[in-house]
Amino acid sequence: MTIAPEKTDTQVQLRLGGEWLALCSLSLLTPGRGVAALLPDGRQVAVFLGRDGRTYAIDNRDPFSGAQVLSRGLVGSSAGRPFVASPLLKQRFDLASGDCLDDESVSVTSYEVRLGTDLAVGSGSAA
Repeated sequence: MTIAPEKTDTQVQLRLGGEWLALCSLSLLTPGRGVAALLPDGRQVAVFLGRDGRTYAIDNRDPFSGAQVLSRGLVGSSAGRPFVASPLLKQRFDLASGDCLDDESVSVTSYEVRLGTDLAVGSGSAA
């Protein structure tokens, strides 16, 4: 199911340590682009809305450079796998798994994401 982001109060929610955390309104995301969000523990997560309407979240830190830049990367797909290419060194990271498509020994954390309306942005709830 595809949701028209501009027509809904739907939130992007991220599973973090057994709870769901509301990150932002879905309407703030642009298909094919990423945004960075700050987690309560100080880490950053890169959140993406795919052109197919699916949402993804991975660590924002590029493990090759150490910079918090993956949210600014180029989004594409390879063999049906959506990825983001780091804007610095161009390594590609699978948006669903966090695996680096260019170096099997490297990955970033991927997070379970859902769409919902039951939490206030910035709040969490057990589910």
